[in-house]
Amino acid sequence: MNNRALGAEFEEKAANYLIRSGYRILERNFRCKTGEIDLIAQDDGYLCFIEVKYRSSSSKGYPAEAITPNKMRRITRTAMFYMLLHKLPESTPCRFDAVVILDKEISLIKNAFGAM
Repeated sequence: MNNRALGAEFEEKAANYLIRSGYRILERNFRCKTGEIDLIAQDDGYLCFIEVKYRSSSSKGYPAEAITPNKMRRITRTAMFYMLLHKLPESTPCRFDAVVILDKEISLIKNAFGAM
């Protein structure tokens, strides 16, 4: 299975996990010149920009470790563009979450950029 297909499979698993956790998925794989956001959802009054990371094992590091400061900056810029595109006010409560999958174990990190 190629990386794109593998990524799509785990993004679907992450979306299903989030739906079961009460999130409402708004968009999948939002792309623009500044970058990509895997999932955009609403949760408890927040607009959530969600990065999905998968690792089959921890031998090359844990999934959350792959969300580097550079990746966070790209996601933040892309989120700002999304809000501008959809004419959302700057006062919209937003959060950057991560769904990390290690083998078959799925975890959610709310406010991930603040937690890393």
